[in-house]
Amino acid sequence: MKILFDNRYLMLSALFILGLACFSCDNGDDPIRPDLQLPTTYDGSNFSTSTGTQAAVLTQLSLLTTEMQRGRQGQTVTLATLESLYEAGNPSVETVTTTYYADRITGADGWLDELAKASGGTVYTPGEPVGQGGTLGGYLFDENGLELEQLVEKGLFGAALYNHATTLLSPQMTGEQVDQTLAIFGATPAFSNSGSSNVASDVRDRFMANYAARRDKNDGNGLYSQMKAAFLKLQAATAAGQEYQAEKDEAIAEVKLLWEKANAATIINYCHSAISKLSATNPSPDDVGSALHSYGEAVGFLHGWRTIPQADKRISDAQIDQLLVLLNAPQDGVASAYKFATDPVNELPKLTQVIDQLQTLYEFSTQDIEDFKKNWVSEQGR
Repeated sequence: MKILFDNRYLMLSALFILGLACFSCDNGDDPIRPDLQLPTTYDGSNFSTSTGTQAAVLTQLSLLTTEMQRGRQGQTVTLATLESLYEAGNPSVETVTTTYYADRITGADGWLDELAKASGGTVYTPGEPVGQGGTLGGYLFDENGLELEQLVEKGLFGAALYNHATTLLSPQMTGEQVDQTLAIFGATPAFSNSGSSNVASDVRDRFMANYAARRDKNDGNGLYSQMKAAFLKLQAATAAGQEYQAEKDEAIAEVKLLWEKANAATIINYCHSAISKLSATNPSPDDVGSALHSYGEAVGFLHGWRTIPQADKRISDAQIDQLLVLLNAPQDGVASAYKFATDPVNELPKLTQVIDQLQTLYEFSTQDIEDFKKNWVSEQGR
């Protein structure tokens, strides 16, 4: 009888311990897997060797931009030269561009062709479209007041660079692909939070990372700082393995949304700039040119996200189309950008509507919208 009693006692004890373990599991505790350890710095030991393809694409886009900018100086640029730069390389900038945007850029009457036609030294005067456009305030515009350089370059920040990033950002991505995503964003493992000449060229932020830095007050809470934290989490979770897939998926979603938010914040910044310059009393020709330049940047940054897969962005193509109409640059019609300069009283409120719609979509605070007016890298001299 004593032996039977001891066996029952042991069995009840075992069941009690098992029950405690199950209770612990039911309450969300994981006695096996520790929390993901987040580093404070990004491991860049393999960054240079991993990102050769991305570096080549960025270099080629810079060469294309430099050639387009010759038109600002009154020099003639040719469609053949521009297309050769866009199509050169393996991969080329064209290779990683969405089909929709590539079709807008190349060919007869494409944006590169229209830019070439506008070049050559003619002076542009905003008004009813005549001729092929020309220069105003140091920038090159087509006859409709659009700065096609911005539609190409800033549009490709989304249509080519972010589009390429979406092919890397997947649940199965490797550590090498994390590096590649960081590179095509335009940042380095140093996360300098600055694209200014105050920072060494090998760690200076470029492309979208440069604009994310401009929107960041450097207080640890801004878009650039949040993007750094997301990349640190993504790299750590990827290195930690399958057990940390949930954290990896979260980091991927964070990188995508923060990239898109930085883009939207920059559109808001340039809308603010155009409003400020064109609402002044009797703006000079240089001020008008500068304002249309800011406006053109806003159009480019927005338009490039059209046809990016919906799974990879918050904004829809229908919303992009609505905003492009407000910007007098409809994707399926002729632009009337010049009206912002010739009829500011009636036209500038459209830019305020763009700001308001982006604020609602991305849940920016009123303080965010005010902060986005500034280039914080310049403000803080960093």
